[in-house]
Amino acid sequence: MNKSRMWSPIQQLFHSFSLKQRIWLTFVVLITLGLMATGSIAYLIASKEIQRNAMQSSQDTVNQSAQIVNERLKNIGIAIRALMFSDAFKQLMKDVQTNDRSSYYKSLTSLQYVFSQVKFNDSMIESILIATPIGDFYPTSSVRNTANSFYKSEMYEHFKQLNRGFWSKGHVDPFFTGQQRVISLVTEGVGEDSFMVYEPTNVYVVVNVKEDDLRDLFMENLTKTNKQYYFIDAKGEDVNYADRTSKDHFIQKPAFFEQLSDQMKGSFFYTNDKKDYLVNYSRLEVKDDWMIVSVQAKDDLLAKLNGIKRATTYVIIGFIILSLFITNNLTYLLLKPLYRLQKLMKRVEENDLSVRFESVYKDEVSQVGFRFNRMLDEIKQLIEDVKNRERDKRKAEIKALSAQMDPHFFYNTLNTIYCKSVLGENDDVNEMILALSQMFQLSLSGGRDLITLGDELEHVRQYLAIQQRSYENLFVCEFEVEPELLTCLVPKIMIQPLVENCILHGFKDMTSGGNIQISACTEGDWLHITVEDNGHGLVPEKLLQGIVHPTTSKHGYALRNIYTRLQLYFGDQQRMEITNNDLGGARIELWIPSYEGEEDFHEHEPTG
Repeated sequence: MNKSRMWSPIQQLFHSFSLKQRIWLTFVVLITLGLMATGSIAYLIASKEIQRNAMQSSQDTVNQSAQIVNERLKNIGIAIRALMFSDAFKQLMKDVQTNDRSSYYKSLTSLQYVFSQVKFNDSMIESILIATPIGDFYPTSSVRNTANSFYKSEMYEHFKQLNRGFWSKGHVDPFFTGQQRVISLVTEGVGEDSFMVYEPTNVYVVVNVKEDDLRDLFMENLTKTNKQYYFIDAKGEDVNYADRTSKDHFIQKPAFFEQLSDQMKGSFFYTNDKKDYLVNYSRLEVKDDWMIVSVQAKDDLLAKLNGIKRATTYVIIGFIILSLFITNNLTYLLLKPLYRLQKLMKRVEENDLSVRFESVYKDEVSQVGFRFNRMLDEIKQLIEDVKNRERDKRKAEIKALSAQMDPHFFYNTLNTIYCKSVLGENDDVNEMILALSQMFQLSLSGGRDLITLGDELEHVRQYLAIQQRSYENLFVCEFEVEPELLTCLVPKIMIQPLVENCILHGFKDMTSGGNIQISACTEGDWLHITVEDNGHGLVPEKLLQGIVHPTTSKHGYALRNIYTRLQLYFGDQQRMEITNNDLGGARIELWIPSYEGEEDFHEHEPTG
């Protein structure tokens, strides 16, 4: 109890000290820490510099090797395309199309010169096989293994699954004798006609590349000093055989491949059995799931720093022992307020404005912390005020734009109802009045700005019912909407102005034959709405100019109104396209986010 009373005045006195006075009291401690930091920083700087240089050097080497292999494989693909443009191959394709087997030996002889040219241009090519329904074609210098048909091979099945050409990893050549290990390029043969219409030809070209030559190619520029290199695919399996020891099996582990990004090249450190390795990789452009990987132990990478590390460690341990008793509690007490304030600032950077600074001290740091609290309170209130004002402003603009839609339709409808009433067409009058009533009800929508797509389309149907009574036999309208989309939310009175534009402008001077198409579908997270007609069409450039740069002209007013409302609702998360369709009529396309509940909309609601 007495001891507590003795320390209480000292604590109060220490709490009353300024930050400057506390820094002065810890001056000697800071000098000691500075000396300790010097050795550590020197080591870290040297270590990082060596790591950076080694990583860059290793990465450059791997990139260069990958580029050489990629270019070589790409050139082989170009050579095969050149083969397909030869006269002999074109004639072969014609024989295949006509199923003419009588010219088999003539075509086989004609292709020998082409095969020789391809193999001469690239010595890595072991053999070439052209599989066709009328027979196989290959260099006569190669001995064909007739027991294995390409059309019954795994390569053929794999091509059918991918429906495109591909490179296979190392395997024993099944089509020619000699048990030669090869890497194969499989592609579909194309002739002049099939190339234009993109029809399958059932002709396939298989190019076998010597696996030994490919390995020598990618190892040619790679140094083996303290490094292991692998030519692997996305599953960690060797593209061609490699010298792999048991300690390197970690390159096939899922944890290893999780660190390989989708970038074409990169480097990272990987830990296996408590040992760190520097890994560099570079993907091939011709087949991006093939990569050349370099693995080097971090201990080997930093071997030159071992002496510096030991000396630095001894010095640091000495200073730690010397300074341990005076740095423990004193440093904690001095820096505790700063650490706390720093953590609070980091949380504020993450948009957490609920944090508050608390401290028993009365020094400069504490005063800053208390002012920091007041600043947060003011910022939070200002942000809330700005959000409320922007939200109210945006809602007011939306309601104003919705109210500005041209009411001439309602006036024309009332005049039409009056005329039909005078003429005694009571059935039409009844239906038009009912449709107009339902349109008013849907337009009001209980004060909501967002309604379901089903309600919006019902609004359009009521509008069409009225217009078809006013313009009899002028047009028909077709709907193509996926049923599950009817619950999606859309701004009200968005589709009806587009339909009205079709009737008033697209079918102007027409008496019959008009057709309006309304469709809605999903594209990922987007709701895609299209309204098009077969009318006179429009001038998209002029309308787009009027939308982007509004004028007082009423031309394109409805489209400009819709575009502005979509911007207010969704910001940049929307798109409108104005074009003419193949029939010459207008096509208006809208893309908006697909929301099924107002909570989804408010979660992504623009604030500006």
